Amino acid sequence: MAVPDLTLVAVHAHPDDESTSTGGILAHYALEGVRTIVVTCTNGELGDSPDGAKPGDSGHDPEKVAATRLAELEAACAQLGVSHVELLGYHDSGMLDWNYKDRPDVFCNVPLEVVARRIAAVFERFRPQVVVTYDPEGTYQHPDHVHAARATALAVQTTPIPAKLYFKANGSTYWKGIREALSQAGIERPAPTGERLRVMELVEQRITTNIDVAAVAHKKRQALFAHASQLSSSLAAKVPATLFQEVFGTESFTRAYDKTGAPIPEDDLFAGLRPD
Repeated sequence: MAVPDLTLVAVHAHPDDESTSTGGILAHYALEGVRTIVVTCTNGELGDSPDGAKPGDSGHDPEKVAATRLAELEAACAQLGVSHVELLGYHDSGMLDWNYKDRPDVFCNVPLEVVARRIAAVFERFRPQVVVTYDPEGTYQHPDHVHAARATALAVQTTPIPAKLYFKANGSTYWKGIREALSQAGIERPAPTGERLRVMELVEQRITTNIDVAAVAHKKRQALFAHASQLSSSLAAKVPATLFQEVFGTESFTRAYDKTGAPIPEDDLFAGLRPD
């Protein structure tokens, strides 16, 4: 049964980010009856081809990759119980160390105000109390993730509709859990050092909100595997099924904006917003 008037909007950069990053909360709140909306900013043209070809390789067709990834997005969101997927349709910018990000037509080069207006229009349409996106100061500085996060924050600032904004917080505990699980699967990943470790620890310290999503971890995994074309590049997909709930049973966030005055730490994104 739907929870009256409660809506969550999650803003993501590429098809598959919704499952890897926030699949737990999307499934958790959808199961509770909250209306869940996924905004996907790009079509994912610079992901892997279904045969594993990378951008620039022979046989990598960006338009076909986008079509595949958008179909996978719909399948994944169905697994998560997402109410609606909103596609902004921008062109994938590629990784930080690739040259594609310098093209004028890619997402990270669309003026921030233009993207923010489109996201704000989604807020106008669906009236969310809670908005979730990436941490623009987090460890993963993909150009599209950073741009999506900044545009979302600007949209929240320019409309009175959302009461809360959260940044997904993948801190040192999160990465340690993945690293240990991969080690059990025979995949060794070096422990972070230097600046990367410093940022991970700062993200960890900023966490305000931990959501228990263990009961729907299987849905998150199903959604992740719906993105079949991208699995070879996914660390989460390499975590053994027997350890998936343990590693991904909690999703953590930093509360970046709040009009409710709800005390922190929190265990509910809608704390301070639920009907009496």
